[in-house]
Amino acid sequence: MDVILQMQQPNRMISIDILRGFSILGILLVNMPSFHSPVLYMNPLAWWEDNPDHFLYIITDIFAQASFYPLFAFLFGFGAILFARKTNRNGESFANLFSRRLLALLLFGCLHAFFIWHGDILINYALFGFAFLLFYKMSGKSLLIIGSSIYLVPFLFVAVLMWKAGLSEMSVPSHQEGIRQSLEAYATGSFKEIMQQRFQDWYLVNNAASSIYLFLSIFPLFLIGAGFAKTDLLQRPIHYKKTWAILLVVSFIVGFSIKLFPYYSFASPLALFIQDQFGGPILSFFYVSSITLLVEKSFFYNLLKPFSYVGKLSMSNYLFQSIVGTSLFYSYGLGYYGNISFTAGMLLAVGIFIIQMAASRVWLQYFSNGPVEHMWRRFIYWEKPGSRRNQSKRGHS
Repeated sequence: MDVILQMQQPNRMISIDILRGFSILGILLVNMPSFHSPVLYMNPLAWWEDNPDHFLYIITDIFAQASFYPLFAFLFGFGAILFARKTNRNGESFANLFSRRLLALLLFGCLHAFFIWHGDILINYALFGFAFLLFYKMSGKSLLIIGSSIYLVPFLFVAVLMWKAGLSEMSVPSHQEGIRQSLEAYATGSFKEIMQQRFQDWYLVNNAASSIYLFLSIFPLFLIGAGFAKTDLLQRPIHYKKTWAILLVVSFIVGFSIKLFPYYSFASPLALFIQDQFGGPILSFFYVSSITLLVEKSFFYNLLKPFSYVGKLSMSNYLFQSIVGTSLFYSYGLGYYGNISFTAGMLLAVGIFIIQMAASRVWLQYFSNGPVEHMWRRFIYWEKPGSRRNQSKRGHS
């Protein structure tokens, strides 16, 4: 019980901050190859075919790929419900403040996607967040059922169509022209050429045709996260200990089995689709349940607590990773794009995250919000919220 009491801070949960920090690490591990290599256009298993790159890519693919964006989306929905409860306690309009929150997120996302790095997730979160306003008043059980149904039904249907189309028997080719253009633009191109390539890469993933796919991949996780918040599963882990234990075992067995699917069958488009769309999200719940149960123990709580420093400044740290990554690899920075190994990239990612943990801890000794979070809250409330430790702590949910 001492750990539970220690975890509680005004208006926020340390366990959620630990999960946010952990997701920021996972996102960096997944994003790092895209910072330094033309991942959008290549077959990674063929590109990194020599060890240790090949082995480390497989490890990252199994443990991180497609598991941390669902976790971040889950936490987005969870945090939205906490924000709704706070605004209701304060007699404020959740719909009004949440809409401002989404507009600010959209602004940050546009700056990130078009001026820093093409792999932005904030734009989608902001746009899909407006649809969340239609659902947030539902019960926790309804949110869990609807969220799961919106996710599972269409993707199971797509998997069947891919199987019928014979996509289980062909390999994933590399796009040689796309690889060439990326290498030329990011490694040696002018800032204008990089801007053009960045928009092309962003549009390849975020075009109108893929918008439904992206919505179905992200929005249901908002609802599931909101459902967890409304049922108090994360807020009262001891009360639901048996539920968490069952979720841990099931998500581990099912999630890892599906994530391994392309490696014990054939890395076809269908196998990769099943791996990402089903194995990734299921494995993310293994991470949620593991951390939820581990932080109940003092030893693991103290071990995992440094992740909470990054989690409290999650948006600042997320954007910082992109700024550092592109500055290291694009031609307007050090220009190492296409010139480092997968292994070197992973070691660099771990080093960057360790620096982020240390820097975040120091920052939080003097400020209650990160620099981006401070601007975000100022936009939401149309006033200057206190940011130093001895000032107002408004908006800490």
